[in-house]
Amino acid sequence: MKSLLQTLFSISLFFSLAFSSHAAVILQYHHVSDSTPPSTSISPKQFEVHLQYLKDNNFKVVPLSELINGIKNQQALPDKSVAITFDDAYLDVLTQAKPILDKFNFPYTIYVNPGIIDRNKNKEKSHYLSWIQLKAMADEGVIIANHGYEHDSMARISDGLTQQQWLDKQTELLLKAEAIIKENTGQSWRYYAYPYGEYDVAVQEWARKNDFVAFSQQSGAIDLTTDLTSVPRFPASKPYDKISGLRDKLNSLAFNISLKGEQADTIFKHKEAKSITFNIETGDFYKSGLNCYISGLGKQKITWHDDSSFSINFSKDLPVGRVRANCTAASISKPGRYYWYSKPWFILKPDGSWYHL
Repeated sequence: MKSLLQTLFSISLFFSLAFSSHAAVILQYHHVSDSTPPSTSISPKQFEVHLQYLKDNNFKVVPLSELINGIKNQQALPDKSVAITFDDAYLDVLTQAKPILDKFNFPYTIYVNPGIIDRNKNKEKSHYLSWIQLKAMADEGVIIANHGYEHDSMARISDGLTQQQWLDKQTELLLKAEAIIKENTGQSWRYYAYPYGEYDVAVQEWARKNDFVAFSQQSGAIDLTTDLTSVPRFPASKPYDKISGLRDKLNSLAFNISLKGEQADTIFKHKEAKSITFNIETGDFYKSGLNCYISGLGKQKITWHDDSSFSINFSKDLPVGRVRANCTAASISKPGRYYWYSKPWFILKPDGSWYHL
């Protein structure tokens, strides 16, 4: 009987791990061009290398809606599925990226700022897609989603406003943008990509109350445990466009990590944040194999409190600007693949002012 129970437990654990380790990845691009700012660009040649790699290695490139609906309905995501997204609706998505995407018959999503599109519609030479162009792409199945009416950071509150007044103003603009997108493309997905990837806990709750799925810019895979107010995406433009680095990201698995109370905060003055504690579901990796790196600080020492929580006492003060902690660990059940989780911070200057965008 004991042997039978052990066998049943092993089978149950196997299927539990197999189910929970089904993961997907969302890639984030901006420009596909040889002549635009490197930090937001990938060359057309290298972009085609990315898509060829996806095809050759049996990744399932699916519409973003398939992944989000799977999470909403708690239906297992196809393992190694990938969604492709573009922020800002630049013209080169049509002129440079689309022919390559069409060659592979891959679906994709474009996040747009209606205010910026409208301001550029009468310019003789615009760097942005027009509504006519976006409607034609939408009719072909491209998802057109919300990047805010303008490109305002959700975390940088205008002078003279309380946070609630700021959020009320942004609600009007968000819904206005969604209405304009629907009017011009016939689509209303209620998907919202945070401009600059900046947000805080109050903004996450704001997105939830407005019934929007919100997308961030920190790295990480997604699965059925993913928080739909901060869905991670892997930036895939320079300097992260090399296949040698992208390979592990595409094969990554989602960590089931949560943050409680003030640990979930994202905005601190310089020298305010000293440590962080993560709550985690373990099982498919060795605790000794967990590694966490913080941008500007390097590898950090991890202190385990028990099987479900660990802390990092920062080796130095977090630098001013956008900061990320990336935690990874090798999977036991899927050799060669890594769990990947990223925590963002937005560190203000010592006087409480924001760093330059």
